[in-house]
Amino acid sequence: MLQERLLERIRRLEQNPSYRGSTDPNRIIVSILLHLKKILNTRQGSVEIDEMYGVPDFTDLAANFSSESVRDLIRSIKNSVSRYEPRLSSIQIEADAPGDQSLELRFKISGRLALDENNSLPVAFETVVDPNGRIEISQ
Repeated sequence: MLQERLLERIRRLEQNPSYRGSTDPNRIIVSILLHLKKILNTRQGSVEIDEMYGVPDFTDLAANFSSESVRDLIRSIKNSVSRYEPRLSSIQIEADAPGDQSLELRFKISGRLALDENNSLPVAFETVVDPNGRIEISQ
């Protein structure tokens, strides 16, 4: 399962036919990052083929970053990432202490990317939930 998503592979093969069979962990990490952005910025119930794809609407969350709402957010994100991003395993999500921007919640998504049967690569993504419920992710 250590590959880019299907459409990414097709696009890359069209651009460079000699790419077939090569594996670059950095490309896979970028692919995972882009997929996580899609997952976490899609509201559950908005995708007809799978009502559970995405995360609940967190628009009202910024007004109340209580420990319970943060736990709910982390649980929802972890469930969605575990279900829809199979290239990551051992997924952990940790909320950061609120900083200067009290209307933003920052947290870290970390996990492992299996390179082969015996090797895996730790990966981590920094994530910010803004006041509008939009989620930004970077490596």
